[in-house]
Amino acid sequence: MSRSHTRVVEAVRDEACPVTEVLDRVAGKWSIGILIAAAHGPVRFTELERAINGISRRMLTLNLRRLERDGLLIRTVHPTVPPKVEYNLTPMARELHASLTGLVGWAERHRSTIAEARAAYDTAAEQRPDTD
Repeated sequence: MSRSHTRVVEAVRDEACPVTEVLDRVAGKWSIGILIAAAHGPVRFTELERAINGISRRMLTLNLRRLERDGLLIRTVHPTVPPKVEYNLTPMARELHASLTGLVGWAERHRSTIAEARAAYDTAAEQRPDTD
């Protein structure tokens, strides 16, 4: 293995791995929706369930626990009958929410350009010989 290749492998390991681990967690299928919905918190479980289309109760529960474990959500249980449970974003999650809002804006601004690029790529791919 060459020295330059070794440096690239080390850079990926040192820089990308921690980022990948965090992004895998917060960019999961349901996590973004939960964080966006909880940004207007405090929010209750049933409110989250209604706000996030297609999520099952089990998947919502698992994701809430993961986000709480990662320090992104605060779960507050109020001693009432029946118990009232609310979720709020932590300061760290509020910072993440600001970044997600920027990403959503970027996606909305560039959605049509990306669609055009995909269509152009697909058309070109259909016209060239299969070399893979």
